[in-house]
Amino acid sequence: MKYFVIFLFFSFSITINGQILNAESLRKVTDTSGFSGAADINFSLKRNVNKYLSVSSGIHIQYKMNKHLVLIKNDFEFKSIEGNKFENAGISHLRYNYKFHPRIAFEIFTQAQFNKVSKINFRGLVGMGPRFKLTTSENYKFYLGTHIMYEQEELSDGFTPIQRGFRSTSYLSFSLYPTETLSLISTTYYQPSLKDFGDYRLSNQSSLLIDVFKNFAFKTSYTFIYDATPAKNIPNSQYNLSSGVVYTFD
Repeated sequence: MKYFVIFLFFSFSITINGQILNAESLRKVTDTSGFSGAADINFSLKRNVNKYLSVSSGIHIQYKMNKHLVLIKNDFEFKSIEGNKFENAGISHLRYNYKFHPRIAFEIFTQAQFNKVSKINFRGLVGMGPRFKLTTSENYKFYLGTHIMYEQEELSDGFTPIQRGFRSTSYLSFSLYPTETLSLISTTYYQPSLKDFGDYRLSNQSSLLIDVFKNFAFKTSYTFIYDATPAKNIPNSQYNLSSGVVYTFD
């Protein structure tokens, strides 16, 4: 367990928080079996419905053995709104990946979250589907995922009833490595309700990483999320712009 104390990530950012966790950002590319991952502490100045300061912490662990990969991610955020009102948010994500072909894997995942600023009392989901590797080059990698998930959402806007149903969740992700010290990673998600395609979420997260020295990198990320049916008085579109220093371990 000695690796858990090695990671430190401090960042200052201006964000508007979204609610789709980018599972692709959890993956750490490694050819060796065993544990790897990261933990983080973040400081942010944000604007959503209100202006607020936040402190967040999280841990990401993955375990790889032959064709099997398990990912777990836990994040918690504590916010001071308008200088004196406190709110919080949290999310837990667990994913299992079985690679039965050099370019095809099958994934099963579950997630639970809450976000008081976005008026999400609870959102829980479970899903599965295939993941395809579209390229073979080590200088650039493209992935496509086509999944289905069952979701339950409880909002605190005093207006929206409890929502339950199936959604499609598809993503296209690419990673570019133009030099040994530069990486560009981008993932786009599309999540429509299967009973009403007008009820959908669309998100993109793009990150630029510049290696500073071994295991340390400077990271800048931009996230955009559009939710066609958010909680009452919550905007449809939200964005997140952040930068910081990241350390990973294996």
